[in-house]
Amino acid sequence: MTARHAHPLMQGRAVGLSPAAAALLEAAAAALDRQDPEAADAALARVLALEPDSAEALRMRGLLHHLRGDYPRALASLQQAHDLRPGDALIRMNLATSLYASGDAEAAVACLRRACAMVPDFAPTWFNLGKMYMLQGRPAGAITALQRTLDLDPEHVPARIVLAQAEASLGMVALARVNYREVLRRQPGQPQAWFGLASLDGERFSADDVAQLQQTLGLQQATVAARVALGFALVRALEDQAEPPAALRALHKANALQQRQLNWNATLASAQVDALVRAFPEPMQGAADATLGDGVIFIVALPQSGSLLTEQILAAHPQAVAADEVIDLQQILDAESARRRQSFPQWASSATAADWSRLGQDYLARIERWRGHQPCFIDRSLLNWRLVGAALAMLPGARVVNSRREAFESCFACYRQLFISGNDFSYDLDHMVSYWRDYDRLSHHWQQLFPVRFLEHDYESWLADPAARVRRLLEFCGLPFDPACVQLARTADGAYAPGNMPAEQLLRRDSARSAWYGGSLQRLRALLASVTSP
Repeated sequence: MTARHAHPLMQGRAVGLSPAAAALLEAAAAALDRQDPEAADAALARVLALEPDSAEALRMRGLLHHLRGDYPRALASLQQAHDLRPGDALIRMNLATSLYASGDAEAAVACLRRACAMVPDFAPTWFNLGKMYMLQGRPAGAITALQRTLDLDPEHVPARIVLAQAEASLGMVALARVNYREVLRRQPGQPQAWFGLASLDGERFSADDVAQLQQTLGLQQATVAARVALGFALVRALEDQAEPPAALRALHKANALQQRQLNWNATLASAQVDALVRAFPEPMQGAADATLGDGVIFIVALPQSGSLLTEQILAAHPQAVAADEVIDLQQILDAESARRRQSFPQWASSATAADWSRLGQDYLARIERWRGHQPCFIDRSLLNWRLVGAALAMLPGARVVNSRREAFESCFACYRQLFISGNDFSYDLDHMVSYWRDYDRLSHHWQQLFPVRFLEHDYESWLADPAARVRRLLEFCGLPFDPACVQLARTADGAYAPGNMPAEQLLRRDSARSAWYGGSLQRLRALLASVTSP
């Protein structure tokens, strides 16, 4: 029996129900356990017909709605259950999860913290709090909650995995390694642990690790997602064992498996870029106030192309603050599209100066929680290279830094990376090169439209003369030179780059790996030559 089910909170959930209703509730719980939502729904409907005020049946119905993605109905059922039984920490924990899924993160965290206080010896509440903190980008808080989880339940493997992820995000690589290895000691085939371990800089895989990965990949019961994660981990292990041909075969196999699960349409993606070029043939008549957005710096880039390094340089400046991977710009444009009932960029040509100003003011209000009184705000997002025309219409005072890397290095770094989500183009070389070409031609278009407000900042030039390129970058952003921007071990707030390694070192490492494969990557070079040759 697990610690979760042994806890008194999980006992006697059917107390007060008639024998018939209790039996139906047990049947519903069994159906949920075996992932049979239809049977669970039918059983719960019968329970509630007999006992309409059963808080437990309402809680389970809320869970069912949540699992189906119907968060409004989940919230309604769980709130009703909470009203009937306000002192029930389990109901409060489930309510917090649905609140978070519904977009109310602040209320969700408060609700979950209250559940932890109500029953401080119940591991699942602490685990959910830890996960929620990680989703919010608060790894320090996550570590505290997850350590509490493991104090209560040392066998809680998911908590140990998330703890390792939190530690890695703060540069606590040695601790993360210990936790990943402990998971693998308990569950030698755990795919998330292998993939997490492979993501740690400085970790070196042994021949025994390669054998264990290959054995696990050979098991028929492994899910597709598990095989993909294990496959990418195997690539890293084979690289450590200096086996380029085997590593490349494993890389192609893992990418092909992942690509088959996706539905990337390169033709549609290119058509969307064509539409952006047509929608912004010249700079829009944007917001009337030419200073609106002054000090806002958008960093745009492809994945694995040095945008983190560029952010580190700027964030080290005492007059700058960064908010990593914010999606406010996209959300504002999506909301405007919904209001107009017309997708972006179709409505761009009909937007007035007042419209663009309204959207720009919305953006500035959203970023106030990060920017505070700092003169310079850095918005790094891998989605925004398509949105430059709209961003500069909304915020005439803003600037855009296009963080580039040599095409081959950028494309291969994407191809050998398993992303947590998105970037579906990266698992097929043809799709990857097509996407790079779309990015490249749109970047040139923005450069032609906004020669003073759009800066090309490439990694290779930075590497050749860091001080000069940093001066150029800071001057473009309206910031005085500061030596801290050339010292990249830490960002301004003391946070490390992923894996406790500065971004510049991460890029050097990737370049060394691509060189290690030698002529085996000739097809990628040929594909790039076909789209870059005059």
